[in-house]
Amino acid sequence: MELSDANLQTLTEYLKKTLDPDPAIRRPAEKFLESVEGNQNYPLLLLTLLEKAQDNVIKVCASVTFKNYIKRNWRIVEDEPNKICEADRAAIKANIVHLMLSSPEQIQKQLSDAISIIGREDFPQKWPDLLTEMVNRFQSGDFHVINGVLRTAHSLFKRYRHEFKSNELWTEIKLVLDAFALPLTNLFKATIELCSTHANDASALRILFSSLILISKLFYSLNFQDLPEFFEDNMETWMNNFHTLLTLDNKLLQTDLVSNAIQFLASVCERPHYKNLFEDQNTLTSICEKVIVPNMEFRAADEEAFEDNSEEYIRRDLEGSDIDTRRRAACDLVRGLCKFFEGPVTGIFSGYVNSMLQEYAKNPSVNWKHKDAAIYLVTSLASKAQTQKHGITQANELVNLTEFFVNHILPDLKAANVNEFPVLKADGIKYIMIFRNQVPKEHLLVSIPLLINHLQAESTVVHTYAAHALERMFTMRGPNNAALFTAAEIAPFVEILLTNLFKALTLPGSSENEYIMKAIMRSFSLLREAIIPYIPTLITQLTQKLLAVSKNPSKPHFNHYMFEAICLSIRITCKANPAAVVNFEEALFLVFTEILQNDVQEFIPYVFQVMSLLLETHKNDIPSSYMALFPHLLQPVLWERTGNIPALVRLLQAFLERGSNTIASAAADKIPGLLGVFQKLIASKANDHQGFYLLNSIIEHMPPESVDQYRKQIFILLFQRLQNSKTTKFIKSFLVFINLYCIKYGALALQEIFDGIQPKMFGMVLEKIIIPEIQKVSGNVEKKICAVGITKLLTECPPMMDTEYTKLWTPLLQSLIGLFELPEDNTIPDEEHFIDIEDTPGYQTAFSQLAFAGKKEHDPVGQMVNNPRIHLAQSLHKLSTACPGRVPSMVSTSLNAEALQYLQGYLQAASVTLL
Repeated sequence: MELSDANLQTLTEYLKKTLDPDPAIRRPAEKFLESVEGNQNYPLLLLTLLEKAQDNVIKVCASVTFKNYIKRNWRIVEDEPNKICEADRAAIKANIVHLMLSSPEQIQKQLSDAISIIGREDFPQKWPDLLTEMVNRFQSGDFHVINGVLRTAHSLFKRYRHEFKSNELWTEIKLVLDAFALPLTNLFKATIELCSTHANDASALRILFSSLILISKLFYSLNFQDLPEFFEDNMETWMNNFHTLLTLDNKLLQTDLVSNAIQFLASVCERPHYKNLFEDQNTLTSICEKVIVPNMEFRAADEEAFEDNSEEYIRRDLEGSDIDTRRRAACDLVRGLCKFFEGPVTGIFSGYVNSMLQEYAKNPSVNWKHKDAAIYLVTSLASKAQTQKHGITQANELVNLTEFFVNHILPDLKAANVNEFPVLKADGIKYIMIFRNQVPKEHLLVSIPLLINHLQAESTVVHTYAAHALERMFTMRGPNNAALFTAAEIAPFVEILLTNLFKALTLPGSSENEYIMKAIMRSFSLLREAIIPYIPTLITQLTQKLLAVSKNPSKPHFNHYMFEAICLSIRITCKANPAAVVNFEEALFLVFTEILQNDVQEFIPYVFQVMSLLLETHKNDIPSSYMALFPHLLQPVLWERTGNIPALVRLLQAFLERGSNTIASAAADKIPGLLGVFQKLIASKANDHQGFYLLNSIIEHMPPESVDQYRKQIFILLFQRLQNSKTTKFIKSFLVFINLYCIKYGALALQEIFDGIQPKMFGMVLEKIIIPEIQKVSGNVEKKICAVGITKLLTECPPMMDTEYTKLWTPLLQSLIGLFELPEDNTIPDEEHFIDIEDTPGYQTAFSQLAFAGKKEHDPVGQMVNNPRIHLAQSLHKLSTACPGRVPSMVSTSLNAEALQYLQGYLQAASVTLL
C-alpha cells in the first residue's frame, strides 16, 4: 500500500463506514480493513491521517483503529508470521511519540495506549531511546506535552505494581529510575512552585494538579516493588506534605488529586519500615478526623454518578477502577492504618459511627448521608482481608458485624418501597456482598427474598447490586466445600427469582447488565432441575437477547454469561430428557445461522461450543442439519483466527465421535480436509496439541479403511516436526498418539509403519522417545492410554521377542513401571518458551472457554481396561504362556530390584504368575 492521497481517501471512506450503526454497512467495512491490515504501510497511513485529516471524528476513529491494530499485531508470536514488517515497526517507533504529544488529548490517550502496548514488547531492549525522548520533553514547558509524557509513562510503568519480583524486573526499574527519577523529582518541585504562583487561576491549577496526579501515580508505580534505597530518605517529607495538603479545606481541591494523595498515604502506612511515621497519637487522630472522615462523605459528584452514570459508579465501586473516588481512597487508608494500629483506629472511629447513626435517626430523609458514611466506615474498619470471590476472609474482631447487620442493614432492605433511599439500599446490599462469610446463614436466608425484591428497583445501582449479591451468595461454600445454599432452600423463590432477574434486563440502562446475566447463570447452576418447568420461556428470552446483542456485541462479560446460561439450560434439560435437544436446536439454530453468516467474530467460538454440546447430546447418528455445516468447518479462513481453533476442534471431535461412518461415506472427500487442518495445527507450537486432539479422534473413531491411505503421511509429518522443532508439549502429545494408534491398530502395525518409513526407526523411537520421555506424560487418561499401548508393545509385538529390538524389551518394561510408580517428570528445558493461547493479544484471537459447555473426559480404553497394572500382569502372563521360560528370565536378569518388586505386586494382585 503506497502512502498516497488516493489510499488515504480510500481509508477515510472505510473508517467512516465503520462508524455506521447499520451492521450491513459497518461489518463489510470492518472486514475490508481487517483484510488489508497485513499490508506494508497500512499503520503509517493511519498515522498520516492523524496529521492530515480535517475531520476530527476521522482522526479519533483512526487513532482507535491504530491502537487496536497495534494491540492485535505488535507481539511477535513464535512459529507464526510477523504481522508487521520491520520497516513499519521502525517508522512507528520513530514517529509515534512526537505525534502523540502534538495531538489533542482525546487522540493523545489512544496513541499513549499504543505506545504502552509497544513498550510492553519492545522496551527497553528494542526501544532504548524511548526514555530519553520522553524525558527531553519535560523541558518544553508545555503542560499539554508534559502531561502526554506523564500519561504515557504511567501506562508503561504501572505494570511494575503487579509483576513478580525478579532480577530482570529490578534491572529494568533501575534503568528507568536512572533516567527518570531526577527529572521527575525536578518536575514535581517546579509544578508545586507553579501551583503557588497560579494559586488564584483555577484553569491553570486544574492542569497543574492533573500533572501532580500523574507524577504521584508514577512515583507509586516505581516505588511499588519496594526499592527503599531510592526513596526512604525523602519519605517523611513526602508524607508530611501530603498530610498537610489533605488537612486543608480539601473541598477546594480537585477530587483526583485528593484521592491519589490519600492512596499514597495508604500505600505508605502498610509498609513496616514506615510504621514509625504514624505512631504518634496526634498524627493518627489527625489523619482519622481530618483526612478520612471528611472524605467518607457521599459527595455531590458521587450522587450525580449514582443517578446519571450508574455504569461508571458500579465499575468504580465494585471493581476498583484506576479512576479512584475519594471515599474508596479513604477506605483503603482505614484498612492500611488498621494493619498496625487496629485498636486505636477502631476506638477513634467507633465514636464517629455512633454519632453518624444518631444524626441519621433524628431525620432519616435529610440525614441519610450520615448513615451512608457510617456504613462505609464500618466496612473499612472490619475488612482485614478480602477477595472478589469470597468477600471478607478475615475481619476485625473488634467490630460486631452481625449486630450491625441486624440493626442497621436489614431494616432498610425490609422497607416496603424498594425505590426509597436508593443509596442506603445499595450500601446495605453491598454490605451483604462483602460480609457474606461473616454473617450467620440464617440472616443471609432472610435477606434472599429482600434481594430478589430489589431486582425491581428503579435505580440501576440498586438492582445491579442485588443481582451481584445473589450471585455471590449462590457461590458460597459451606462445610465439606458443599454449596452453602441448597436448591431446596431457594426453591420457594424460584419463580419470582427468575421472573425478576429477566425483568431486570428490561429496566433502563440494564439491557446488557453483566451482573444480572451472571446471576441468571448462577441461579440456573444452583437450582438445576427446579428450573426445567420454566426452560421453554427462559430459552426464548435468552435467544431473543442473543439475537439482539449479536447485531453489535459490546459487552464481552455479558455475552459470555449469556452463552453459559444457554449451555446450562441445555445440560439440565437434556440430562432429564435427551429428546429435548431437538427443541433447543429449533430455538437456537436460526440465530446461530445468522451469526455465522454475518461473521460475528466475537460469537463464533461460542456458537461452535454450544453446537458441540448439542451434537454430543445426540446418542446415535449426526442429524442432517449438522452434516450440512460440516464442509464449511474445514474452510481455511475459519482456522486463521486463533480464537476459533479450540472450539472448532471440539466441534469436529463431536462430529467424529457421533458420526464417523456418516463422514466416511457421505463426506469421504472431506477426510483430506480434516487432515489438512491437522497439518496446519501440528506446525504451530501454540496449537499442536489441538492438532493431536483432532488426530486422536480421527484414529479412534474413523473406520480404518477410510484413513489407510493417509497413515504413513501422517507419521512422516509428525517426524518432520520432531526433527525440526521438538518441544516437551509436542513429545507428550506424540506419546499419547502413538500409544492410542497401537491400541487401535495393534502393536505390530505400529512397528511396521515406523520401519516402513525408515529401516530400524521403530527401535529409534523406542530408545530415543518412548523409554526416556514417557515419564513426562500427564493426565490420568493420557497415562492410562500410554500404559495400555506400551503393554501391547511388550506382549503383542513379535519383533520385540525375536529381533534386535529384544534388547529394548526390559528397558521398556522398566519405563512403564516408572510411569505407574514414579513422580511425573515436569521439567522443561530452559530453551523452551511456550506460547499459551490466552497470551495472544487482541479480542478477536481470544478464546473464551464456556465452563458449562465443557467436554466430559473421554477414556478410549475405559471398556477394555479398568486397572492398567492388572492388565500388564495378565498380558505378561499370557505372553509367558506362549513362550515359557523367556519372560521370567528377561525380568529377573535385567529389571532393577525396585521395579521387580513392584511387578511382583502387580502379579499377586492379578493372581497370575510368569511361566
